[in-house]
Order: sequence, then C-alpha cells, then structure tokens
Amino acid sequence: MGRKPNGVARRFALLIVFSIAMALPHASWAAGEIVIKAATLVPQGSEWYKILQEMGAEWQKASGGRVVLRLYPGGVAGDDADLVRKMRLGTLDAGVLTVGGLSAIDRGILSVEIPLAYANEQEIDCVMERIAPQLEKKFESKGFIVLGWSEGGWAHFFTKYPVKTPDDMKKLKMFVWAGDDQYIELWKKSGFNPVPLPSTEISTALQTGLVNGITMNTQGALLLQYYKHVKYMTDFKWAMFMGGIVVTKQAWEKIPADLRPALKAAALKACGSLREFSRQSEAKDLEALKKQGLEIVPVSEDILNEWRKIIDGVIPQVRGSYVPAEFLDPALKQRDICRKSAAPGR
Repeated sequence: MGRKPNGVARRFALLIVFSIAMALPHASWAAGEIVIKAATLVPQGSEWYKILQEMGAEWQKASGGRVVLRLYPGGVAGDDADLVRKMRLGTLDAGVLTVGGLSAIDRGILSVEIPLAYANEQEIDCVMERIAPQLEKKFESKGFIVLGWSEGGWAHFFTKYPVKTPDDMKKLKMFVWAGDDQYIELWKKSGFNPVPLPSTEISTALQTGLVNGITMNTQGALLLQYYKHVKYMTDFKWAMFMGGIVVTKQAWEKIPADLRPALKAAALKACGSLREFSRQSEAKDLEALKKQGLEIVPVSEDILNEWRKIIDGVIPQVRGSYVPAEFLDPALKQRDICRKSAAPGR
C-alpha cells in the first residue's frame, strides 16, 4: 500500500487537475455555450456548494442552455487572492469570494467588517442597504460586477488555549490573511502576533504549531475540521464574515443583455439562501462543535469593553488609510441610525 498523500501533496494534485481543466478546450464551447468559470473556497458537498449548484442550474434553464456555470470548489484554484488575480488575468470569469477577495478588489467592504462595530445581523442589513449601491459602482469601475452580497456568519476566535482578554490573545500566534500588509501591521501595532498565510494552509499551520489561533465562523470550523486542533471559542461576535458573488465585467458582457437580469436574479436568490443558511445554522454548528469537545470561553461585559477600547483606538488609524472614509463614515453613521431606531421604547 502506498502512503496516503499529505495536505501539500493533495493540494498540488488539485492544482494540477485545475490547471488541466482550465487549459483543455471544452466540447460544449464549440456548441455555442457561454461557459462561466467560477471558483470558490466553499467545500464541495457542503450546503453552500449545493446552493451554488442550484444557481448554476437556474442559469442554464433561464438561458435555454446557452450559459453554463463551471464551478471549481474547495480552494482548488487557490485562496481568494489567487482567485481575484486569475479573474484579472482572464483565466477565471467569476468567484464566490469572502471578504479577503472582495477587499482585494475594493476596500470599501471593510467598512462592514470593523470588529465589534455591529451588534447583530439587523445592523449589518441596514448598513449594507445604504452602502451596497455605491460599493457596486466602485467594483464595476474596477472591472467587476457584483451579482449579490452574502455572508457566512459571525467570525469568532478559535484557539488552542482559552482566550478572554486582549492580553490572552497577545500570547498566541494568530492566523491572518497573507498579502494584506496594512492589516498585518495593524495587528502588530495593537500588540498581537499575526502570522500571515494563505487560507488554504490553515489546517497544516494549526497541526504544526505555526499558528495556534484563527478567526473563523462556526460553519467553517466544523466543515474544515479545525476543531481537531483548536479546542476553545471566545464567546463574542468579532465581525460578520461577508461574502459575495462577483463576475468580471468582460465575462458578464459576453452574455446577451436580455439574459443578464434572469441570471442576476438567480444569483441574488443564491446569496439570500447562503445568508439565511448561515444565520440558521450557527446554533446547530455550535452544538455540533461542542459535541466534538469545543469549549466556549465566556466573556463579561467589562472584558468586552477592553476589546472595544482597542478597536476604538484603531478606527482613527484605519479611516482613509485602510478603510476608505467614503464608505466607513456613512456605514457607521447608518449603523447608529439603525441602532437608535431599534432601541427599546421607540
């Protein structure tokens, strides 16, 4: 019996398969089909993947078979930074991106990702309704069409050792997205120990001890089995895991104009399903993680205020330099309006 391939070997094999798939001509192209090549980190077989498959089926039906979505899941095409780069090069047409990829196109989306700035999904919805049209114009000016915004649930700290306070976190080596030097520098300035890596290397890094903490949603921690390496989750909502379905303007304009509204409607439906699934599944995911031995670390309001104090000190530093003021200012203003209108007694 041969040895079972390790994570690096498996990823290398997947990349070879992906490269061959992208290089070979497809017989369907000769028949006049418009093939939209899309990639994502979403694991094959997951509920997210099924929703995207359903969207692809709706595209094919709405276009009378003229538009085919060819989906490459599970990070086979690389992490989000790789996907955006390949979309710019024209080797990919579309991506189902997390905030890492979205912010590589335009940092305006980060205005909804400020840690501890949003208390619940209603505040996120309220703010996105206000800034989404402007964000979509920005993306289009940079050669990308946003077909819909989604989310993957709240990000939490998953760690090998219990974390309550900022001082607890400063003792750990935390995974952060590679390639965003400003973000890494912000972590360092706040006294933390960020370790920049591609997201496709998280599991290996946790196993080897290169990192001992990640910021992740419950669904990702469960599906990707990070719970095998991190046994604690800090009990507060750090930030919403935003996402979106994005296609290059060049690819979108190859699709006949009369077909585009139906395809966008299917994408919006898929994003709604992704958002709804994430919101409904978090409690179930958490229970499943607990059964796997995950321990929830409670955080008092006083300690939570310690975290908020750090964030409040960072916001003036990131405004304009890391997060565009044209998005950050209206986002926080709209959040305050929404929060006030939702306050008890009003």
